[in-house]
Amino acid sequence: MHDPPRVLIVDDHETNRDILAKRLATQGYDLCQATDGEEALDAAKTLHPDLILLDVMMPKLNGIEVCRRLKGDAALPFMSIILVTAKSDTKDLVVGLDAGADEYLAKPVDHMALLARVRSTLRLKALHDRVLAQAADLAKQAADLANWNQTLEQRVAEQVSEIERIGRLKRFLPPQIAKLVASSHDERMLESHRRAVTVLFCDLRGFTTFSEISEPEEVMLVLREYHTALGVLVDKFEGTVERFVGDGLLVIFNDPLPCPDPSLRAVRMAVEMRDAVAKLAVKWSRSGHEIGFGIGIAHGYATLGTVGYEGQFQYSVTGKVANLASRLCDHAKNGQILIDANVFNAVETLADAEFTEELSLKGFSRPVKAFNVRGLKSLPST
Repeated sequence: MHDPPRVLIVDDHETNRDILAKRLATQGYDLCQATDGEEALDAAKTLHPDLILLDVMMPKLNGIEVCRRLKGDAALPFMSIILVTAKSDTKDLVVGLDAGADEYLAKPVDHMALLARVRSTLRLKALHDRVLAQAADLAKQAADLANWNQTLEQRVAEQVSEIERIGRLKRFLPPQIAKLVASSHDERMLESHRRAVTVLFCDLRGFTTFSEISEPEEVMLVLREYHTALGVLVDKFEGTVERFVGDGLLVIFNDPLPCPDPSLRAVRMAVEMRDAVAKLAVKWSRSGHEIGFGIGIAHGYATLGTVGYEGQFQYSVTGKVANLASRLCDHAKNGQILIDANVFNAVETLADAEFTEELSLKGFSRPVKAFNVRGLKSLPST
């Protein structure tokens, strides 16, 4: 719809065109004229008027044929048509309405009837354009919705895939690291490689004796409490669980993703582990169970990567550093955190650690220096 509405006046008599033009000029319409049917067709295709006042009786091409051609041309926008005919042309009027005309005016044209018919047909044009615009909007919304649904399906599929990948990775990686590995879409970091890592091994003292004299349900309850307490701390310090072996737990730092100060991070976690298990031990002692806890920590190079088979993978560490952490744990007394010289050198300014002795450990040809971590030093206030 043009603003102001565009009206095409078609009549082969100039006087008739002038009369209609003068009467409509006061309404502010954009007026244009054509002198016969062929000119009317050209003007309609060029100007796309909102309304055509179309005389019926014209040479070359009469108004009814013009109406039929305009309404039959799908390439043209909707244009309201008012046939202007003599009162005696009733038959032509019916044919014209059947050809697609929207209204009619009888000659001589009444001024008030002219204005009323024009307003009425322009409302029809406006309504038609509004419906078309709404239909176009609905079509666009439907297309957008279809595209959004397709995008949503794709995103859901990607998220399900990522959740599945994270679920697989969480079996041996802490949640934070599992998400990073999954979101990077690159699991090559889990392939076999060599890196300097800090390894922590811990287990319970007196657990074998406790298991022999206790009911299986009681043993499982203690293990569940123990693993839950330690699992929270492994996630907190972003360690990588290499294995659970009964009451034994092996945790790696600095792999598969590097982390700053892996030895200090391991020692800090060990101190909190010792405190957490000490609280549990008080509870267990009330039930008559005397269970202790020891930790060994070592730092060095190892070979790491996934081992296993489809559906059952495990992240594994191979090398002397893992064996050393396990052997130090074996020698640790209840409440002790034994660390090797590499770990001691990395944390000596921040940890309260003392040299214990040189240990002769199975699998090691030379004695190994061991240090006992009593606690962490207080950081200076700023």
